[in-house]
Amino acid sequence: MTDSDREKLGKTWQVHQSSDWPDGLGSNEGQLMTLDTVIGGCLTYYFDEHHLDDPRTEILRDCLADLDAILPELSESTCEYFSRLRFLGMTLLQDFS
Repeated sequence: MTDSDREKLGKTWQVHQSSDWPDGLGSNEGQLMTLDTVIGGCLTYYFDEHHLDDPRTEILRDCLADLDAILPELSESTCEYFSRLRFLGMTLLQDFS
């Protein structure tokens, strides 16, 4: 990952952290909270350690697959939050695949 990519990832992560939790998630809310927490944990680890270990890389892959399955079910108003989360996870994963 270039310094420019790392900077963009950091700025997008800051935006995501300061965003309000979306309303109207229905029955998916619990799973989405878990995905947000776990993907966020991978990002935090990356920013602290400047790498991802193999277990976190696999966890991130699994979380992104789960998120991809749920995204089509979300309303437009909630999709922005989780599309940004997906972007963050995918960008991070590309560096460690």
